[in-house]
Amino acid sequence: MPRPLIGLSTSQPTEAAALGRLFNGTSRRYAEALQEVGALPLLLPTLPELAEIYAQQVDAVLLTGGVDVHPRHFGEEPTRGLGVVDEERDAFESSLYHAARKLGKPVFGICRGIQIINVLEGGTLHQHLAPDDEFWVDHAQQGQPPALGHSVSFAQGSLLERTHGAQAWVNSYHHQALKRLAPTLQATATAPDGLVEGVEGEGLLAVQWHPELLFRAHPHALGTFQAFMKLLG
Repeated sequence: MPRPLIGLSTSQPTEAAALGRLFNGTSRRYAEALQEVGALPLLLPTLPELAEIYAQQVDAVLLTGGVDVHPRHFGEEPTRGLGVVDEERDAFESSLYHAARKLGKPVFGICRGIQIINVLEGGTLHQHLAPDDEFWVDHAQQGQPPALGHSVSFAQGSLLERTHGAQAWVNSYHHQALKRLAPTLQATATAPDGLVEGVEGEGLLAVQWHPELLFRAHPHALGTFQAFMKLLG
């Protein structure tokens, strides 16, 4: 059987734009994990005018990690602690997401991906998890991959529970996080401090951690990608 074609959104680091060059790319680890579960990864340049065509051509979409989502997309002014934003990427991923959803194609989100999915479905974000916030787990761990950060618990009967079991250890490299959960999403992974770390919906799966950075050393992390593949049938 042919491998399903997965379109990956990409970052465009401005610090690499010497001589007017603008680069699009993302960690190769996403592609390696998708290859491992039988998919064919394809990197998508951030070209908003082509988002609908991309959605038509691929079998599913993966919204990857990256810079912060601009708070104007969930009705807030920027607050202290907000990091770098990329309005063009926000626009591109919004168009790509809505086009894929309209076509009934699965969408998978990782880190920034879960955040923008929640926003596009009507939820909001914590712009910055400060050290003295109510969420006491270290969500911005210092240990480098493939170090594990904290545990998460999975909702019974969820895709994530079916591929991970009731609980698993994950990594944690984020300072934005889900605040008000979108009404169309179900929280299916939760950190010990109550922060939502995974969501599912009709044709949707998204997680806050980075399983692509773990699966080589911690094979259970591949379960996140296996859960996504279940959305493809």
